[in-house]
Amino acid sequence: MKRITTTALALATALALAAPGPAAAQGVGQEPIGAPRVPESHSVEQADATLAQVAKDRAAVRARFAAEEQVCYTLFFVNRCLDKAKEVRRVALSELRAVEVEANHFKRLESVERRDQELAERIRKDEVEQAARLAQPAKPVPLVGAAETPRAPPSGPSLQQRQEAYEAKLRRQQAEEAASAGQRAANAAAFEKKAALSAQRQRDVAARKADKAAKLAARQKQEAAAEKKAAAAAAAKR
Repeated sequence: MKRITTTALALATALALAAPGPAAAQGVGQEPIGAPRVPESHSVEQADATLAQVAKDRAAVRARFAAEEQVCYTLFFVNRCLDKAKEVRRVALSELRAVEVEANHFKRLESVERRDQELAERIRKDEVEQAARLAQPAKPVPLVGAAETPRAPPSGPSLQQRQEAYEAKLRRQQAEEAASAGQRAANAAAFEKKAALSAQRQRDVAARKADKAAKLAARQKQEAAAEKKAAAAAAAKR
């Protein structure tokens, strides 16, 4: 009874994978027809939660593909089943990637906006302090001939210098973020390529094992038939 149930489950999964669907009818690299709109993030906490969920969903998609791949190797139309499973995985990972990009973009914008607000607040405080200093009564004019006390140079950079330094720092950070984004994309592509090669090696090993098992079963069947024939011949001689 357990063997019949397992066979039925494999057949049902194979039929679901082999059946043409909207995603399979499209070319590779195209957006799925009727794909849901990427949800917008409204807070950093929400974006962090979205990124955590994307990581879990991506792991689930890969695990589901691995299970479907094993089912495909038990069927007659192996390639058709594998192509369908790969397309389902591609569409799912593409949708998750879009959600991930939106959440990361929101976090970067929030970071830039927060830095701008901090700069504006510092500028406002400096203006208030400068206005307070200007409102103070002027110092008395020293008498003619009296020794003038040398003025101390202003301590620290001026307001304009601080603002220019901050803007230069902001430009450096934006350039570094752009460079790191390209590196992250390259790392992701390398990881996907490595995962694809690993999956191909696993498929090759599974195919060799299946071929070896089939040859062994055929040889055992031939040997059993030969033994049966020899036994029948020996019985006939008696």
